Amino acid sequence: MNFIRKINNDLTVLHRYLIRQAKRLSDRQLMIAVAFVVGIVSALAAYAFEHIVETMRKWLSELVNAESVNILYLVMPVIGIILVTLFVKYIVKDNISHGVTRVLYAITHSGSKLKGHNTYSSIVAGATTIAFGGSVGPEAPMVMTGAAVGSNIGRFFRMNYRNTTILLGCGTAAALAAIFKAPIAGVIFVLEVLMLNVNLFSIIPILISAVTSTTLIYFLNGFEPVFTVGYGDTLLSIDEMPYYVILGLFCGLVAYYLIASSAYIERTFKKIDKQYKKWIFGGSVLGLLIFLLPPLYGQGYNIISLLIGRDTDTLFNNTLFYSLRDNIWVLLAYSAAIMCFKSIAMACTNAAGGVGGAFAPSLFMGAFAGYFLANLLNAIFGLNLPVVSFTLVGMAGVMSGAMNSPLTAVFLIAEITGGYRLFVPLMLVSAMSFAISYYFSPYSVYTRDLVMKGDFTALSSERSMLFIDLAKLVEDDFSTVHEEMTLGDMVEVVSTSRRNIFPVVDEARHLVGVVTLDEIRADMFNRDLYNKNHVSDYMTTPPETITIDEPVSDVLSKFDSSGAWNLPVLSSEGKYQGFVSKSKIFSEYRNELNAH
Repeated sequence: MNFIRKINNDLTVLHRYLIRQAKRLSDRQLMIAVAFVVGIVSALAAYAFEHIVETMRKWLSELVNAESVNILYLVMPVIGIILVTLFVKYIVKDNISHGVTRVLYAITHSGSKLKGHNTYSSIVAGATTIAFGGSVGPEAPMVMTGAAVGSNIGRFFRMNYRNTTILLGCGTAAALAAIFKAPIAGVIFVLEVLMLNVNLFSIIPILISAVTSTTLIYFLNGFEPVFTVGYGDTLLSIDEMPYYVILGLFCGLVAYYLIASSAYIERTFKKIDKQYKKWIFGGSVLGLLIFLLPPLYGQGYNIISLLIGRDTDTLFNNTLFYSLRDNIWVLLAYSAAIMCFKSIAMACTNAAGGVGGAFAPSLFMGAFAGYFLANLLNAIFGLNLPVVSFTLVGMAGVMSGAMNSPLTAVFLIAEITGGYRLFVPLMLVSAMSFAISYYFSPYSVYTRDLVMKGDFTALSSERSMLFIDLAKLVEDDFSTVHEEMTLGDMVEVVSTSRRNIFPVVDEARHLVGVVTLDEIRADMFNRDLYNKNHVSDYMTTPPETITIDEPVSDVLSKFDSSGAWNLPVLSSEGKYQGFVSKSKIFSEYRNELNAH
């Protein structure tokens, strides 16, 4: 017990020392220094995630005969889901699913604060889900982890909401950059999905974190891109452009299907009242799909590599259709089925209790969309369209439409394949897919849950005022008084003040109440009351109080509910700081719009 107490004391001393050292740095210097730390920690987290998955897969491979379909192979995904559900319910005791959506919610509703367990719980749950064959991707758990790393480091240094949000973005960019060795895509994902208005102050730390994370992963895992592509058959021909237009339209429809089908399945699961029923239903569907379509097992990046390598024989391994693998129409039907059922497998995995994201499934479905369409057009019209190129561009197309992030999709595919030769069709297909998917559903796979809960309006407005620094809007020239002061003392304070509101504080500067000039106006000229009445006789409780690091969206909600135009601001310890006015917030909001 004494040992634990000593450790706690040492950590407290270290925390205070680091806070003192941080105060010696300017705001910008501190953000740059901390951005390096966030990048390093996020990269190590991604590295740990990858090796946990690989270690668990090796252990499981000793139990499962990979050369034949057996019952254990089919039930492994649901075993993983059950383990994850129990871990979340009895150890984490918090909802950690839909990582990106929860990060968006944290930005808008909890001051960009994520709990400490989010720095590791998503790694454990996500790695277990994927290692056991859950049909989801690692990106959402890693986004949650990276964002939590940035958020908690910001809280460690007692940063305000604005800087904490930037560090949350730093962690997100660093995590994605580490997973894909794609720093540009990591940065753009943060700008497209998490934020709207940025400036030089915010973009530099995000860039630093992404580059730091990628550099460390290069050192740990090598410089090879995620997918090795032979670009011999990916040279662009102008004659192919009309077919890329068709691919863009097709990817938009597939992206909308991904959003709609996964949302429908998750709504269906929510109607199931018992968790064990979700396990049975989800496990049965998932097991049946994997039995019929083995490529649905796991995150699917190895299957994408097979498509890029044009290894269709391996694609048919352990299936009922192996003997028909050379028939082009069987190949087309098989590819279409894998593409369509991937979203169902993903949704069943998550809804039954697994933890994973839609990032990898969108790339998976996009690869099969491009692969299917190129082979279909070649078979029907006798064309010679490059299947590998369509596979790569299809990945960007579906991802763009499903996530409303066309720029991220373009740069991600260019970075993970090690080349920019397909940049023009990547842009064309991503833009068209985004437009088609947006026409049917303006909300992405990440924001649909927020829309269903009525939180998307708050998200949109929050993005527009994300970088308003509330601390700079606080006015501290209000004269303070104490509740034991007499009316005469109060009149003297009023005579030297330019304000008509007077905060009442105690000796520790905790806000007790407020006195307005209107409250004392009737008595302030009656000298007989100067020594009889006290400040406490006129004091009222403010309709609302604001915390210095509170999100601006919550502050405006308090102004609307109270009807006030000025509200007192308190520190995180509850001490009086000053007042902020509604008009000043709107003025700063207009300045931010003009600045961006």
